[in-house]
Amino acid sequence: METPPIPPTPPEPPPLIPPGPSQLERTWAMAAHLSAFAGHFIPFGHIFGPLIIWLVKRDTSEFVADQAREALNAQISATIYAAVAAVLILIVIGLPLLFVIWLVDIILVIIAAVTANDGRRYRYPLILRLVD
Repeated sequence: METPPIPPTPPEPPPLIPPGPSQLERTWAMAAHLSAFAGHFIPFGHIFGPLIIWLVKRDTSEFVADQAREALNAQISATIYAAVAAVLILIVIGLPLLFVIWLVDIILVIIAAVTANDGRRYRYPLILRLVD
């Protein structure tokens, strides 16, 4: 009597990779960073923009909440740095320092927005993490 052939073992399924943020989440995260530009038109708009997005989305999307909180911390930090630079205008160095803070803030906001739109978390350098 012949034994039936043993069927081959099926290959192991690939490990599950958690899906990244959805396109809608990436758009909200990008908007949280770009809302900092509201400060150019509305007093303290650079703080209220990320704050509003963080308050609205913190319970529905961990990625958006993280990026909005990061943008909020960055803008609070930039405001503190600008206030210190404004005081330093009295000893001349404040004016160039204000320009540097403004320029670096613009550059970092754009980098953060592009990174968030790619679905990756962005961490601003040299910020105070006051909102956690």
